[in-house]
Amino acid sequence: MAEDLNWAIGGEAGDGINSTGKIFAQALARAGRHVFTSKDFASRIRGGYTAYKVRSSTERVQSVVDRLDLLVALTQRTIDENLDELHEGSVIIYDGERSWDAEIPDEMHAVDVPLKSLAEDAGGAIMANTVALGAACEIASFPIENLDESLEKRFGGKGEKIVENNKEAARLGRDHVQENYGEFDYELETTDEDYVLLNGDEAIGMGAIAAGCRFYSGYPITPATDVMEYLTGRIDQYGGTVVQAEDELSAINMALGAARAGARAMTATSGPGIDLMTETFGLVATSETPLVICDVMRSGPSTGMPTKQEQGDLNMALYGGHGEIPRFVVAPTNVAECFHKTVEAFNLAEKYQTPVFLVADLAMAVTEQTFAPEEFDMDEVEVDRGKVVDEDEVDEWLDGQGRFRAHADTDDGISPRALPGTVDGAHMSTGLEHDELGRRTEDTDMRIRQVDKRDRKVETAQEREDWSPREFGNEDADTLVITWGSLEGAMVEALDFLEEDGFDVRFLSVPYIFPRPDLSDEIEAAEDVIVVEENKQGQLADLLEHDALARVKRVNKYNGVRFKADELADDIKSALAGDAEVKA
Repeated sequence: MAEDLNWAIGGEAGDGINSTGKIFAQALARAGRHVFTSKDFASRIRGGYTAYKVRSSTERVQSVVDRLDLLVALTQRTIDENLDELHEGSVIIYDGERSWDAEIPDEMHAVDVPLKSLAEDAGGAIMANTVALGAACEIASFPIENLDESLEKRFGGKGEKIVENNKEAARLGRDHVQENYGEFDYELETTDEDYVLLNGDEAIGMGAIAAGCRFYSGYPITPATDVMEYLTGRIDQYGGTVVQAEDELSAINMALGAARAGARAMTATSGPGIDLMTETFGLVATSETPLVICDVMRSGPSTGMPTKQEQGDLNMALYGGHGEIPRFVVAPTNVAECFHKTVEAFNLAEKYQTPVFLVADLAMAVTEQTFAPEEFDMDEVEVDRGKVVDEDEVDEWLDGQGRFRAHADTDDGISPRALPGTVDGAHMSTGLEHDELGRRTEDTDMRIRQVDKRDRKVETAQEREDWSPREFGNEDADTLVITWGSLEGAMVEALDFLEEDGFDVRFLSVPYIFPRPDLSDEIEAAEDVIVVEENKQGQLADLLEHDALARVKRVNKYNGVRFKADELADDIKSALAGDAEVKA
C-alpha cells in the first residue's frame, strides 16, 4: 500500500473535478512519484457524473487497475459508481454537513470533513475541493508542502491572495483529519526524481512543434481540442500559427494550402470531423502534398458518446475517401509515443509526399502520465524534408521546354519538390488526374503511370522504413497477444497478472497500421493468437487474418470504458479457456 496508491475524486460535471485531480497528480509527480490518470466525464458542461482517478507509485505505472484506495466523494453517486473498486480498508472522504447522507460500507473508513465550512474559513466555499486535497495528503502521509507548488501553478495567475487562501484551505483539511482521526495505513514515499507530466494531446502538440510544424488549423471537438489548446501561444514562439477554422472542411483545406506553400502543416479532429474531411484526402494524395491528419478517436458512430473511449476509426483511416488513396496510418502506443510518432509522421509525410494519419484515442488523449525528461530529448529529433530541390538541383527536373516536372515518374515513386520561390520551380497541381507537369489529362497511359507512381511511394517506404512492432514478454511463448494504439500499457501490466497465474505470453504492440509489419510468421508459430481491441468488429484482427490467412481469437471491449490491466488479464485467460470471442 505504501508504494502504490489509487486515488479518485468524483462528483457532478462543473464541480471542478478535473482541475482538482490534476493538481493532485502534479503534486505527486513533483514529489518524484510516477502517475497515471484516467477520467470519466459526461458529455455536458454541467451535471452528470464525472471522476478523475490517479494511480501513483514509485515504480512506473502504465494502466488503471480495479482497485481504489482513497476516494473523495462529493456525491452519493460517486460512492455507488466506485463500489466495485473499493475494498476493505478503503478511505472515503465526504462532507457530512451537506444535504446528502453518505452511505458507506462498514468495512471502509468514512472520513467526514466539513469541506464547505472549512473552505469558507479559508476565504470562500469555492475552495472545498482544496480542503479535500489537504485531507487526502494527511490520510496518505503525503507532505502537504508537495501540494503547494501545484496550487501556485494552478492559481498563480489569479493573484497571491488566492494562492495563499488555497494553501490555507488545504491545511485546514489536513488539520481536521489530524484532530479527529487516527493514522491510516498509507505512507507515500517521495523521491528526488524529476518527472514530466503530460497527456497524449499535449504530447502530440509538443511533437508537432519539435518536428517543425508551423501551421495548425482545426475546429474544437472532444477529445482532440487539447492539441490546438497546447499549440496556441506556443507555436507562435517558433514563427508558427494556429487558426481556429469555422468547421472541419475548412480546417483541412487551410492545412493543405499551408503545406502547398511549403510549411509543415497539421490538423487534428475526432471521428465526426474526419468524416467531414474525407473529400480532401484524395486531393492531398493526388496533389502529392505532405500533410499530417490527426484523428483522436472516440465512441461512434454519428455523435456517439463524445467523452468515451473506442478504437472504432481504424477502417476510416485506412479506407476513407473515394478512389484509391495511398497513405500512411500511424498509431502511437503510449503518451510518450504520441510525441515521437508525431515527429515521425511529419517526416513520413514529406519524404513520401502523401497524407499521414496519426491515430490516437480518447483514453490516451486525456491521460496524464509521468516520464523522465530525457524521453523527450529535442536534440535527438531529426527533421527530414525529403526530396526538396533548390536552385542548383532544379535543372535536372525540367522538361525540354524548361518546365518543372513536379509529378515526375521516378523509380521510387517520389517526385522532386520545389517550394514556392524556387527559381525555375514554378508548377501547378490539380485534383484531376494529371501528367508530370501537373496538367489535367485523360491519357490512359499517363493515368496508369501516375497511379502506379503514387502507389510505388508506399512500396518504397515499406522497403526503406522500419515498421516493426514493439515486443514484450517471452518471445518463445506459445501464446501471442497483439494490440494496437493505447492498449499497450494495460497489456504490459496484464503480463504480470498472467505470469502470476502461470501464463506465458508473447506480446506485440503494433504502432504501424499501414504499411504494417507482416506478422504471418509470428502468428503461424504461436499456438494461440489473441488480438485485443476496443471496438466490436475487431478491425485490426480482420487485417491480420487477411495477411496471415489464419484465424485469431478476439478480445473486444466497446462499452466506452478503457481496459484495466487486471480485467484484460482475466479476459485473455477466458479466451485461452475456449471462448473464441470475448466481449468485455
